[in-house]
Formats: sequence, structure tokens, C-alpha cells
Amino acid sequence: MSWIKKLTGEGEGDGPKKEQLKRIKLMAVGLVVGVGLIVWGSWGDSKPSSDVAPPSVQENVAAPAQNQKPTQKTAMAVEEEHMANKLCEMLQQVEGAGNVKVTVRLDTSTETQYAVNTSTGKKTTLEKDQAGGTRTLTEDTDTGQLVLVNRSGEQIPVLSREIAPSVAGVLVVAEGAANPRVKAELFRATQVALGIEPHKVIVMPRKGGE
Repeated sequence: MSWIKKLTGEGEGDGPKKEQLKRIKLMAVGLVVGVGLIVWGSWGDSKPSSDVAPPSVQENVAAPAQNQKPTQKTAMAVEEEHMANKLCEMLQQVEGAGNVKVTVRLDTSTETQYAVNTSTGKKTTLEKDQAGGTRTLTEDTDTGQLVLVNRSGEQIPVLSREIAPSVAGVLVVAEGAANPRVKAELFRATQVALGIEPHKVIVMPRKGGE
């Protein structure tokens, strides 16, 4: 190491002490080794980047799709769809009607009432107060029990009455409604089939090709 010799003055006739030269050599070697370790450590810490997102990120992206639930129809919506399909099948049988599309809207759905056995009675109670007087209490007792029938080993309630749904309005779109005669027949058939007032029925012609 010529630069160490120049630093210490070795070889120039100054005659430095050997002990001082040895210490400077050790310090120089230690400095070189330390720098080498730092550079090597910086290379070892670097890792190739990955294009794959962490599992936590991938799970968060997929979470919304898993949490989605199918929308359930209400009982009234199911009944509206059933009535519209039945009416559409019937109106398509009208001569000249062509393709028909029907929409039904209800105010109330079908109401069912079941048979009930009722019993009525009176309960009379005689009470005495502290002054020696008496008073009579009369209580009406009404009880009801649902009537059941056995069908195939299953207890089924007996239906006593069924109230039809209340229709709010009906829309009929038909290819043949451009013809006044066909339109009138569709209008009348819808009114009679559902038993509703004329102002609740609308019949319109359908665009060609739809």
C-alpha cells in the first residue's frame, strides 16, 4: 500500500515507529472491509418487484361481488306478474291482436279468510266489599278455533272466503291496436276479464318489429 507508506513517511528516511505504521495499516484495512459490507448489504436487501397484488387486495376487490344478493320479489309483485301473463295469453287469442304485452298494477293482493269455530259465553262474578255491600260483575267470553281438515295426514285450514285483489291499472300494448276495431275488442276483453272500471285500462299500438 504505497499511499499508506506516503502517509506514514515510510521509505523517506524519517524512520517512523513500526508500531504506528501497524496501527494505520489496520485502520485502512478495516475501513475497506466496512465499506464493502455496506455495499453488499444494500444489494442483498433489494428484491424484484412483483406484479401480483397482495392477497388482501385481491380479496377486497372480489368481496363486493360475493356480498351481492339476488333481489326477492314481494307477494304482490308475484301476483301482478302472474295476472299479466294470464291476461296476455288470453288477449293474444283476439283476432288481429298480434304480439301483446301486458302490465298489471295492484292496490291490494288476494285476501284469504279461513273458517273459525267461535263460542260466546258470559261469566258472572259476585263480589262483596268491606262495608258488607255486594256487586255483580259480568264478563263476555268469546273464543275462536281454526277449523282444520285432515288431508293425506296433514292438517289443512278450511278456506271460507277469498277476496280478489284490487287492480290499480292495466296497460296493454299490442301490434293490432292500431286498428280501431281490434283496439276496442282488446279494451273490452281486458275490462271484463279483470272486472275493472274502464278508466283503469289503457290499450296502445305496438311499434313494428318489437
